[in-house]
Amino acid sequence: MTDILSTLRAKSARQTRPAELLTVHLSDTRLAAAGLRQRVGRLEAAEDIFDGTFWTVVELAALLHDSGKVLDGFQQMLAGLIRAWGERHEVASLGFLPPLIDDPEMLSWVATAVATHHRPLTGENGRDLQTLYGGVTVTELERRFGPLDPRAAPALEGWLRQSAMAAGLPAGTRRADAPRTATSLVGDAHRLLEEVLDRWADRVGREEGLAAVLLQGAVTLSDHLSSAHQTLATTQPLDATFRPRLEKDFATRGRILRAHQLQAANISGHLLLRGPTGSGKTEAALLWAARQVEALIATGGGVPRVFFTLPYLASINSMALRLGKILGAEETVGVAHSRAASYHLAQAIAPQDGDEEDAHGDPCRVDAATKALSRAAATKLFRESVRVATPYQLLRAALAGPAHSGILLDAANSVFILDELHAYDARRLGYILASARLWERLGGRVAVLSATLPRALACLFENTLEASATVLDSPDLGLPTRHLLQTRGHHLTDPAALEEIRLRLSRGESVLVIANNVAHAHALYEQLAPQVREQHGSDAALLLHSRFRRLDRSRIEQEITDRFATVGSDAQSGRRPGLLVATQVVEVSLDVDFDTLFTGAAPLEALLQRFGRVNRIGARRLADVIVHHPAWTTRRGQPGEYADGVYPREAVESAWRILTRDQGQAIDEADATEWLDEVYATDWGQQWHQEVLERRESFDRAFLQFRYPYEDRTALAETFDELFDGTEAILAEDQEAYAAALSAPGDRNRGAGRLLADEYLIPMPHWAGPLSRYEKRLKVRVIDGDYHPDHGLTAVRGLPQHTYRPGEIL
Repeated sequence: MTDILSTLRAKSARQTRPAELLTVHLSDTRLAAAGLRQRVGRLEAAEDIFDGTFWTVVELAALLHDSGKVLDGFQQMLAGLIRAWGERHEVASLGFLPPLIDDPEMLSWVATAVATHHRPLTGENGRDLQTLYGGVTVTELERRFGPLDPRAAPALEGWLRQSAMAAGLPAGTRRADAPRTATSLVGDAHRLLEEVLDRWADRVGREEGLAAVLLQGAVTLSDHLSSAHQTLATTQPLDATFRPRLEKDFATRGRILRAHQLQAANISGHLLLRGPTGSGKTEAALLWAARQVEALIATGGGVPRVFFTLPYLASINSMALRLGKILGAEETVGVAHSRAASYHLAQAIAPQDGDEEDAHGDPCRVDAATKALSRAAATKLFRESVRVATPYQLLRAALAGPAHSGILLDAANSVFILDELHAYDARRLGYILASARLWERLGGRVAVLSATLPRALACLFENTLEASATVLDSPDLGLPTRHLLQTRGHHLTDPAALEEIRLRLSRGESVLVIANNVAHAHALYEQLAPQVREQHGSDAALLLHSRFRRLDRSRIEQEITDRFATVGSDAQSGRRPGLLVATQVVEVSLDVDFDTLFTGAAPLEALLQRFGRVNRIGARRLADVIVHHPAWTTRRGQPGEYADGVYPREAVESAWRILTRDQGQAIDEADATEWLDEVYATDWGQQWHQEVLERRESFDRAFLQFRYPYEDRTALAETFDELFDGTEAILAEDQEAYAAALSAPGDRNRGAGRLLADEYLIPMPHWAGPLSRYEKRLKVRVIDGDYHPDHGLTAVRGLPQHTYRPGEIL
């Protein structure tokens, strides 16, 4: 009888994998669930609902989830005998549950997990189980499912029972009077599906809904891990050994831990950390995280994950490299953002690799791309226990469902470090606050880092989190005052501003010029770069904004780092004169250091970040930070006026009043914090505060209560993408090169070709979609524009009804 099991497949053979036996896949998925249990630990948020059986339910569902693939129709499809079976195997799998699970409540939960590991129960796109099977009679269901080899069901049921017993799981006491047939299997499946659909048709309590999504996340993640043959990291480098390792590393460089870092290492619970640039906030946060990891292990076991969140992709990439060096192994740090594979590709390819070829005649870049895809895919399956990410990647847990519920499970019993929160508007900040409250419910610990944490922001977090947060302030570290504030009543592009910038450059200074939009950055660069190149060399003038092809931006960022990287107080002779003209992308993305800053006026938080790019560690005399008055303009389709078409007037005017009042003064982070408290005390600040609270509560009500946990939410995914990400396009002139890159690996690895082709993509905001056309053959948007590798996108042609204004795209 068991010989039939050697013929049953779970997956067909493909170019990159052999066929997989059904019993092997079920066993591997159960093992993945057991590994996930060891990784996550005790789930307090679910155990009360499950009466302590959450992980037992997960393992049983993992063992049984694909058992319905035993049906002849599914096996014929895998064998290529028919094109499609057309039915849902997870519904058929329900038929194997009743003989193996005696407890009615446990049976209901396992049935729910099995039924929902691919499809929602309800929805509006016709793909949900209610639409597909609601109201179908058992006779009709048996006809649709088709025949079953009479040997298959008894053999598989016996194997499932033995496997459950071997794993210490409930195996059922019920024994059938006769061997299982298609009729009895479909009858049990039909009954259980009706019960599952009926149970979740009505609104449920908040705790039950959360537990239901966690269950779905555990089973789907176990399935994905098994299918990808991936394992999870079982160690956390940020543990009790981290502090002595860090102290040893500091000692080799003649350094010791500072007082606030030692304090952070002894704090248990949430943290609000304010520390000036150069004070070692990152190390303090990691020491705090190590303390939380030990506390979470002591209370719930598992291997707590540590998430370090940042708003910008470039700053995430930089932080991932930095954490890899601090922790001593870059492989232990995952990168979770929409361009993670591109990041790994950039790290994998050496400058000479593009000229080398492998045995197949393909560039080594193809192999590097393949490895990069593999690394990014591993992070998507939550392999690493330390990850640097955008909050957006964590917020996608709100979409729940088979595709996103695993994110929520992975966030349980985890540690979250939120940095650079100044970069988020009121809406996004409200969403992050709502999510932080959910992370806390899931057993998480949260830290907020800031050089200038305003009281308004600290209060928002303190009022959001149920447990109290320790406020750790380190204003007096003996760090020198670094900046001398200057303001100018004329615009950054005014001839007077250009003359002053040229004077600084003629003195051999390194000068940073930050414009609020791309159009102004282009204009400034064209005016200033020729003189700089003539005086200091062809590589002395650089331009950076967000509208470059990826391959060009990577090159430019490296050139910027090579010339303007932060140097210590003993390396003054190594400083080089030059010019960088940039937009907001430079605020936090690169570890650079300049002598002087010229910038357009912006909200205070943004300006303070820009100030931080100058005299970064206070190794030199006071450095001038010169702020220019903005031009007030409107934005298409939006009310009110905006500074240079970008920032709301009220926020910028509040900052401008303070700057002009204190101009000519030496300033430090303590001054900045007082300024921010002053700004947030204005009418505009009160409106901002109220909007953050409203956004927090609306996001919680709409997304995080999970009152209908198995309802389809895929329609909301595009809304999320528009909120946190833009779109991308290639130049018409790059179509041929893009197509060549796509086909470079041949059929053996199409994903690697797509990754290589992505180097030609130019970021665009979602609203700029009408400026492009969609090329179906290449599956990419195409724009007809003016482009230069050192200047980026300067104009878009051919769509006069949507006139492109570079200043609108940051």
